Amino acid sequence: MGLGLLVACQQSGNDAPAPQPDPTPPVPAVSDVAADRALLNQVQEASFRYFWDYGHPVSGMARERTGSGETVTSGGTGFGVQAIVVATSRGWITRAEAVTRVAQICSFLARADRFHGAWSHWINGSTGAVIPFSTQDDGGDLVETSLLLNGLLIARTYFNGTDPAETALRQQITQLWESVEWNWYASRGDGQLYWHWSPRYGWAMNLPIRGWNECLITYVLALASPTHPIMPAAYQSTWAAGLNTTPASYEGYPMSMGPAYGGPLFFAHYSFLSLDPRQMQDQYANYWLHNVRHTLINRAWCLYSAPKSYGYYASSWGLTASDDPMGYRAHQPTDDNGTVAPTAALSSMPYTPYYSMLVLRNLYGTSLGAVTGQYGPFDAYNRSRSWIASSFLAIDQGPIVVMLENYRSGLLWQLGRNTPELQTGLRQAGIQAPTYETGFGLSVSEARTNQLDLLRHPDLNIYTIDVTLAAAGTATLELLNAAGAVTETIWNTEAKAAGIHAVRFGTAATTGTYTLRLRTGSLTKELNVVLR
Repeated sequence: MGLGLLVACQQSGNDAPAPQPDPTPPVPAVSDVAADRALLNQVQEASFRYFWDYGHPVSGMARERTGSGETVTSGGTGFGVQAIVVATSRGWITRAEAVTRVAQICSFLARADRFHGAWSHWINGSTGAVIPFSTQDDGGDLVETSLLLNGLLIARTYFNGTDPAETALRQQITQLWESVEWNWYASRGDGQLYWHWSPRYGWAMNLPIRGWNECLITYVLALASPTHPIMPAAYQSTWAAGLNTTPASYEGYPMSMGPAYGGPLFFAHYSFLSLDPRQMQDQYANYWLHNVRHTLINRAWCLYSAPKSYGYYASSWGLTASDDPMGYRAHQPTDDNGTVAPTAALSSMPYTPYYSMLVLRNLYGTSLGAVTGQYGPFDAYNRSRSWIASSFLAIDQGPIVVMLENYRSGLLWQLGRNTPELQTGLRQAGIQAPTYETGFGLSVSEARTNQLDLLRHPDLNIYTIDVTLAAAGTATLELLNAAGAVTETIWNTEAKAAGIHAVRFGTAATTGTYTLRLRTGSLTKELNVVLR
């Protein structure tokens, strides 16, 4: 995935130009809470079914894509295991069914080909033999291994029952986790951590795992291993050395690190399926604000800066790695051909819920045509070329299930906070919980309007926002209408602790433009919001 997936895949389409429909087809802009909740349930369960119904019958692993037969994917399976956790929590499958499937996967992984403990990118789902991803990529893939193990560790945290089946599953996962030789992949003598190793080609792939991309989770786990850890120096000399920390601004949003325009949106998803970016900051970035701005930059490029012939609009945007009319491509503002991947906006739901919900409504509406199927949204579509993929991909369906759940309930982020290895790895990398200034520190306003568009939460039927306090004290929080009158007092000189406060408000508020006003001591902070 990411750098490792920039190869041609088996997908083609019609390149003939299409007539351009109305650039802003009608999509409901105001929340219908029951309808939104039904859509979230529908797309989550359908995408989960890719892993459950279409999982390989022998191994239980996730097939790489529809039509891939015996080819199963390590990283995609890790995403699928987290989707199984979501499905269990939501009652789509029983807990016993979930434990049986994850145990089946673990038993298969224990006998599959391994390379100093790491699995290959692709595996034969019946035999466990490596399937080469490319000529020299026929051995261990440390990034895929980390995505796989992250899912298994989250399952180990979730399935915490004392019955024999759950106890045995936790033991299976621990044995797999502790047998990965992370330090072997940093053993070349140059202080760097490498992505691949092959018994036939050795280090010929020659790809150090440098940031910024999807691989932060690889370092978190490699640093946390109780048996074969890498040294923090390898993190600094490989990952951190490649972060590109020259400050820049794109589409009106500042970025403190990473490639131009932030890169494809999966950078904001893969490592953050279970790492809560709200609790992550170091000298390079506040990871929550980085991911929110990355998403907003990606959206703004589509709406305001991309060629108009591509046909993007407010409910059709989102660039990331996916199939496209010519094969497979890591779509981003610097490499854009008009292809929208639904996973881009949907998996960004925690960061931009109102804008992402517009996309979800449109996918299951009528303006785009048949862009959804048995397992949720098809992988991609390109309006300018009258092309819709016929495929589903594990690495794109999985983040939809997981990140939508993180928006709805925070389940995977909570499990990540309760997984000791993840927290150990973050500490080893120097990543810690931020200390926010008093105000609305987790909010990023739309750069062109200086307003924050808020979606009524589909499960809570209320508006939500995070308020940050740098120090404990007495605070007042009010909602003011466009005329400046107080329409709701949310906090009335209440004693509050320092930190992040998840606030619910607007039960009786009508849609429109408002101001949130926070007062504590002599300090007053305001935020312009639009209730949708």
